[in-house]
Amino acid sequence: MDSPLTSVALPAALALIMFGLGLSLTVDDFRRIGREPKPVVIALVIQLVLLPALCFGLVIALDLEAILAVGMLLLAASPGGTTANLFSHLFRGDVALNITLTALNSVIAVVTLPLVVNAAVSYFDPPGAGDIGLQLGKTLQVFAIVLVPVAIGMVVRRSRPAFATQADKPVRIASAVVLAAVIVGALLAERENIGDYLADIGAATVIFCAVSLTLGYLLPRLAGVTERQAIASAFEVGIHNSTLAIAVAVTVMGEETLAVPAAVYGVLMFPLALLAGLALRKRAAPVPAGR
Repeated sequence: MDSPLTSVALPAALALIMFGLGLSLTVDDFRRIGREPKPVVIALVIQLVLLPALCFGLVIALDLEAILAVGMLLLAASPGGTTANLFSHLFRGDVALNITLTALNSVIAVVTLPLVVNAAVSYFDPPGAGDIGLQLGKTLQVFAIVLVPVAIGMVVRRSRPAFATQADKPVRIASAVVLAAVIVGALLAERENIGDYLADIGAATVIFCAVSLTLGYLLPRLAGVTERQAIASAFEVGIHNSTLAIAVAVTVMGEETLAVPAAVYGVLMFPLALLAGLALRKRAAPVPAGR
């Protein structure tokens, strides 16, 4: 567990990604829930309540190995991230809504992620369960790796807005690069078993991602949310922060096998999200010039 991926590269990669998220946030993003609560509340309920419940049912139905089942629940409890914002921008979603959801869910996940993971560890009881649960000390680590870089990014944006604007694009590109590196690294760490894991977890991650994208779009639309807001919700709900899930699995919980579902998902979700975006883009009205 003391590999360079665990001790240096993975925490640094996540810190960069979360710092980049902070550069795109303002306090007003948190206030928006009071002005436009409906799409925010619907997406958060799907993400925080419905998806973990559905994921639990999925891993039971597929009879996954206990450690992989816990890894799937860790993934389900992870918030959306900057990749969701990018897909929403590309396919005419309401990016402001994505930013609000990412900000709120990243804060809430500090509480909900340990609750979901500990419940999964208790139920599935994987080998070494007593060592991999998220007790208070480990929960504080989750708090540190999620919120501290975001807060620093927000402070930089507030105090140096010109620098934050200039740095936004390079940081986004760097975040995409390190995300790919983290996923490859996690898969290489388990390369001897990757064929078996893909056979075991590939179907689960594809189904989970497809269902997440579908529910993230359909349920808001059924509730009367606008098309662009529903597209934003689809990507926010359907694209989880796999880097965070990998970091929690490897650096906080100390179990690399727990990271396999998030790593496999991190690869497979790109083509699925692309297909979903192409389908949804045809439904979205063009954004008027100047907006």
